[in-house]
Amino acid sequence: MKINFVNFRMLLVVSFLCALVMPVSSQEVAADLEMAYKIRQEGQRNSGIETLAYIMTDLAGPRLTGSAGIERANEIARAKLAEYGLSNVRIEQVIDFNRGGWDYTKAYAAMTLPYYNNFSVTPVAWTAGTSGLIKGEVILVDIKTLEDIEKYRGKLSGKIIMAPSTTQYEVSFEPLASRLTDEELESLAMADEGGRPSRRIVGDYMAMRELRTKITEFLKGENILMTINQGSAFNIPRSSGAQYDGKGTPPTTEINIPMEVYGRMERLLKNGEKVEMEAEIKAEFTPGKSVYNVIAEIPGTDPKLKDQVVLLGAHIDSWHGGTGAADNASGCIVMMEALRILKALDAKPRRTIRVALWGGEEQGLYGSRGYVSKYLYDREKSEKQPGFDKFSVYFNMDNGTGRYRGVYLQENILARPLFEEWMEPFKDMGFTTITNRNTGGTDHQSFDGAGLPGFQFIQDEIEYGRGYHTLADTRERLLVSDLRHNAIITAWLAWNAAMEDQLFPRKPEMKSTQQRSPYGF
Repeated sequence: MKINFVNFRMLLVVSFLCALVMPVSSQEVAADLEMAYKIRQEGQRNSGIETLAYIMTDLAGPRLTGSAGIERANEIARAKLAEYGLSNVRIEQVIDFNRGGWDYTKAYAAMTLPYYNNFSVTPVAWTAGTSGLIKGEVILVDIKTLEDIEKYRGKLSGKIIMAPSTTQYEVSFEPLASRLTDEELESLAMADEGGRPSRRIVGDYMAMRELRTKITEFLKGENILMTINQGSAFNIPRSSGAQYDGKGTPPTTEINIPMEVYGRMERLLKNGEKVEMEAEIKAEFTPGKSVYNVIAEIPGTDPKLKDQVVLLGAHIDSWHGGTGAADNASGCIVMMEALRILKALDAKPRRTIRVALWGGEEQGLYGSRGYVSKYLYDREKSEKQPGFDKFSVYFNMDNGTGRYRGVYLQENILARPLFEEWMEPFKDMGFTTITNRNTGGTDHQSFDGAGLPGFQFIQDEIEYGRGYHTLADTRERLLVSDLRHNAIITAWLAWNAAMEDQLFPRKPEMKSTQQRSPYGF
């Protein structure tokens, strides 16, 4: 057989190059899997979740924006991050909070007629206290139109008022806590056919908002004693806040009471019975407050990439009922533990991995929006900040204590290949689902809206609906095993994003003829 010398020489060259390339490729894969192994072992065997669950709920307490509680919690979190040996640990002011601080030191209420019955109560934040014990008759005020206001003018002075129930308790035959099924995850992974709300829906909302504003203005002049609002079921009052701008006289006292108590008093009134209550609320306003973020990081080590940032975050503020466990101490615990895992492994990421615990999320994403405006994209000027082109990706957790089952891509289909690759070593943990769909209501929107990659995780709901914004959102709502699971996956994703040659893929900029910035604000 005759061998062509040129072809033979080329074959030798190709074989030599393959011999050089193949071992390097295998070593790179092995290195990735080695890190996956180390992260799992550290997160499972040396977990700090139990300690974090205690300090971020029981010890920190309620963390309403502008309150003494959030200041205490910020310092607790800062101290713990510093204890881990992280770098640039700080509490950073991001924006003034016009409503100012609000704290309460007493909340008591009871029905006294037709019989005595005390119950749980949570004051509405940024409403006034009662100046001692008050007693008064309860009146059912049913205003559905502007014309209905006149029926009550001059008749509410010295009264305690309530509106007809907006929801009725219904017995549920479903479990309080559940895992997402394979069928639900499969459905979630399919494309969302959603769109913009119809003009009719938007119009209805605006009309309802206008009516509510008129009712509020009317009640200000009626000298009522107090307003009572319907809360959650299971004899749990919810938490909420009044729209107070920090100027002038604070809104009249409002309290939230359980659905069961509210319904009982409403039925008594509708059946002609006289109902009376007594209450005492002690509230204190403190002007001149700001919103703060707690920040720490593991510095990057690559001379060319160390100024680029992979960001992990969750909001540290909560409502004042309960201790904000599922919403959102759970997210803070996971993100803090993810950084602890990497630091304990003496990880040397190419990019900087930073954690941010946001303030003011419940009042309008103040902390994360302030961070974006300061470092990444100035919304008022519609211009990029120096950090914009050095930002890689943001991972957020704010769907309760449930374990990660996947990720929402926010329509960023360019990110799918990376998530598919990174998920592979953790599919045995049930982290398998990728959906192109958007999800909203929390801090990843501050980044996604600026044209930057920002993601929220698909999570099992567990008891999220039961404790959400209520007196029941306490340490008991947390599943340590799920939080441990989430921290391991978060650390893995952060590590991979920090080690990639390129920044995380962004959605292409879309031009628009509308009067808005090109980044969705």
